[in-house]
Amino acid sequence: MTIPSPLSGTNPSSGSSAAASAAPAPEPGAGKPRTYEVRTFGCQMNVHDSERMAGMLENAGYVPADGGQADVVVFNTCAVRENADNKLYGNLGILAPVKAANPGMQIAVGGCLAQKDRETILKKAPWVDAVFGTHNVGALPALLDRARHNDEAQLEILESLDVFPSTLPTKRDSVYSGWVSISVGCNNTCTFCIVPALRGKEKDRRPGDILAEIQALVDDGAIEVTLLGQNVNSYGVEFGDRQAFSKLLRACGEIEGLERVRFTSPHPAAFTDDVIDAMAETRNVMPQLHMPLQSGSDKVLREMRRSYRSTKFLGILEKVREKIPHAAISTDIIVGFPGETEEDFQATLDVVEQSRFATAFTFQYSKRPGTPAADLPDQLPKAVVQERFERLTALQDRIAAEENRKQLGRRVEVMVTAQSGRKAGETHRLSGRSQDQRLVHFSVPEGAPAPRPGDLVTVTITEAASFHLVADPTLEDYSLRRSRAGDAWDRSQADSCGAPAPGAAKGRSGVSLGMPALPVRSR
Repeated sequence: MTIPSPLSGTNPSSGSSAAASAAPAPEPGAGKPRTYEVRTFGCQMNVHDSERMAGMLENAGYVPADGGQADVVVFNTCAVRENADNKLYGNLGILAPVKAANPGMQIAVGGCLAQKDRETILKKAPWVDAVFGTHNVGALPALLDRARHNDEAQLEILESLDVFPSTLPTKRDSVYSGWVSISVGCNNTCTFCIVPALRGKEKDRRPGDILAEIQALVDDGAIEVTLLGQNVNSYGVEFGDRQAFSKLLRACGEIEGLERVRFTSPHPAAFTDDVIDAMAETRNVMPQLHMPLQSGSDKVLREMRRSYRSTKFLGILEKVREKIPHAAISTDIIVGFPGETEEDFQATLDVVEQSRFATAFTFQYSKRPGTPAADLPDQLPKAVVQERFERLTALQDRIAAEENRKQLGRRVEVMVTAQSGRKAGETHRLSGRSQDQRLVHFSVPEGAPAPRPGDLVTVTITEAASFHLVADPTLEDYSLRRSRAGDAWDRSQADSCGAPAPGAAKGRSGVSLGMPALPVRSR
């Protein structure tokens, strides 16, 4: 269903399609196309959706703003993270005078918060030009065009997908690594989560379509893909194949030129032995697993409607480490769920101690309107939640440092990224990810060839901290393998008139991400 805003001129029957969205963007001046910027908040699914938004806009004739003031600013929002609405409306407030001073500028809001708040966004920020939801990303260019033509705001929210998002044009944020959605939506009913209400029931793509997209990425130069799904390991439920996900992993192993395969996020309740076997036996599936715990208390897990218990969770980790001894395992944990006692919290600390996570994304519980947990009794005081959060992060910081110290002296293969560390200017180190996804800052010995983003270097770890590793190799210890992905990086820089400087820290323009690709944790 399309819901017209009382403030807009949207015709509910007009619908939206990829074809309709491809209308050319009007030019503000002779020979000057309109520019855009996409600002992303939230999870990897949102990051990938932003790539589609950028692809749709470029397909319609827009070009990246490249740091200047954009003619169109798109917010891709999150409704899960704490203060998501405050972050959006704060940013919209900052842009209000900018838009007033720049006639013709447009602002659009999409994503989960747009799906939830709908016309509220236009009531709170009437200077917004277009609001669209999670099910009609492809409508963005048409809504902008319609808002400009009609000189009034447009709102279009669909209750189900009009087209599967992966069929839309995509402007990849990285030439060497790509996201691939294998499903959208979620069939679970976790009491703290609003995602099912905003993204709908799970819909699975056909395996052939997924593999074709991966092959296209590889043909373009990518050597790494990350398979995405709200519950990625439940893939196949829609067409009745309980082993579809493990089969998909094994099929990825047959794609020549694909060197690294990752996936996120699985659900412990549906994590089966055939997936562990596929991870261990498929050459390019990386020794890394993100396994959301949420709580170590069985009582709290029941209240969360998480259909597993701590014993099952620890059993999965044991099986993974038996088959993949060097696997790095990360997790999500919520602190302060309604009714959580000190005994419940201690159970979480105990499971964290046993699990030895390489890293953990820790969150303080906050109410999400529309979720069952928001109406539960015994909501905890902020001070109690904060104190527990600090104890948990202190414990995980210690464990992460201990686990990273085990990497000292190991030779690791690092895929170089376009992003460098905050201190790169002082240390002259480049950055990349090891096969187990650990962040590695490394130096290039004097006289050695410098890598490009997408190239692979092999180095020995010389220092370890809680959230990163350091390698300062000698010339003899340093090994560089130039890759197809590095070649693709050079081509992308040439296409954008940028010099293909080896080790350059600046990435491709077009999609401005509001979060790191893989944050260590959220405070």
